[in-house]
Amino acid sequence: MCSGKSTAGRLLARRLSLPFIDLDELIREREGLTVPQIFALKGEPYFRALELKLLRRLLGRPAVVATGGGLGARPYALALMRKAGLVIYLDAPFSDLIRRCSDQGRPLLKQSLTAVKRLYERRRSVYLKADLKVDARRPPEAVVREILLTLKRNAL
Repeated sequence: MCSGKSTAGRLLARRLSLPFIDLDELIREREGLTVPQIFALKGEPYFRALELKLLRRLLGRPAVVATGGGLGARPYALALMRKAGLVIYLDAPFSDLIRRCSDQGRPLLKQSLTAVKRLYERRRSVYLKADLKVDARRPPEAVVREILLTLKRNAL
């Protein structure tokens, strides 16, 4: 949450001349509801199932995909993504993420700070299994440069 996936993803897609897909945006368009509305009206399990369903449809298409923070934290989803391409974890300290998210009305942030920190720590243990970990404290352009350098190195 709030690591810069959408911002860096858009920049990366542009640099690679690939489509950019933000899974949360795709869900909002499909459902005609915001993510907080989906959580409130249909529940988190419905949202998580929809995320996974849409991810499966996207696999195999050349694109840069920004997933929601919860999808990448699911080991099964992470395994699917790793089979399809490079999975990148935009890593930032908990305090930075909380500061960035403070005004964004995220449903999972309605919990206590202690509960949100536990969620961050659980998710991070799965995120660390990504193919590439990038320091998301830097500006999005620097994040994208690092990703592009890694892609170039791996192509050689």
